[in-house]
Amino acid sequence: MAKKIDRLKDNPVDSPAHYTSHPSGIEAIEICGYMDFCLGNALKYILRADYKNNAIEDLRKAIWYLEREIFQRNKLAAKRLKK
Repeated sequence: MAKKIDRLKDNPVDSPAHYTSHPSGIEAIEICGYMDFCLGNALKYILRADYKNNAIEDLRKAIWYLEREIFQRNKLAAKRLKK
């Protein structure tokens, strides 16, 4: 339990303030760990956007990852249709 408490302190390596600022108290990694890379990163940027210096930049990053995910899924679907 002590490790959990220490993790909540502002630590620029393990737990920067923007990781723990969301009102839900949930860190993005707690959810994103159950998702594939692109979807997890998109969610991470969305959850943290309002707690960093440049929300628009983070939202653009989220869009980039979502577009990549869509591209990859379309590519996979096309391969399946060829079989």
